[in-house]
Amino acid sequence: MKGLLKKALLFLIKTYQLTISPRFSHGSCRYYPTCSQYAIEAIEIHGVFKGSLLAVRRILRCNPFFKGGYDPVPPKKNKNEEK
Repeated sequence: MKGLLKKALLFLIKTYQLTISPRFSHGSCRYYPTCSQYAIEAIEIHGVFKGSLLAVRRILRCNPFFKGGYDPVPPKKNKNEEK
């Protein structure tokens, strides 16, 4: 079931990238990678739940009150790492 949800979310984001995103002027995203690309990477790296949370957090920061710039998806933490 998780695989199906992941595929559905990725399909929706990629559809957005191909249909809606090109209608906005280039450079409208304050961050690199773009918020939609960040969402794809976050879901692929962290899974549907955590990846979606990271994506929503990023989208909420994409506004004039935040500087923007380079903001990569954080790497997945190894469960065996010491805290």
